Amino acid sequence: MAARPRGKITVKRTDSDDPAEPHVEQPNRSESGRFRLQVDRQTKASFATSDDAEKAGLAIMKQFPVVQVAVYDSEEAVRRVIELSNETSGQPVN
Repeated sequence: MAARPRGKITVKRTDSDDPAEPHVEQPNRSESGRFRLQVDRQTKASFATSDDAEKAGLAIMKQFPVVQVAVYDSEEAVRRVIELSNETSGQPVN
């Protein structure tokens, strides 16, 4: 069997005088409201009142009933999952 030709390996060397590149982080999004609307455990919006967050959550649940929607209270550190009842989903009751 014939020997494979070896490729040339080059190593990039950095000077010790050059400062290291700063670590790039995602910008810190400041949430303005106490109540945060979470869809599949990802924060999507914040609201000043729990009612506003629940209304937005119900609207999402009506369109996409498969996703998990919750309202997180940042001051009390409590997470409430929003579920559709038969009255709000528009489905007939058997």
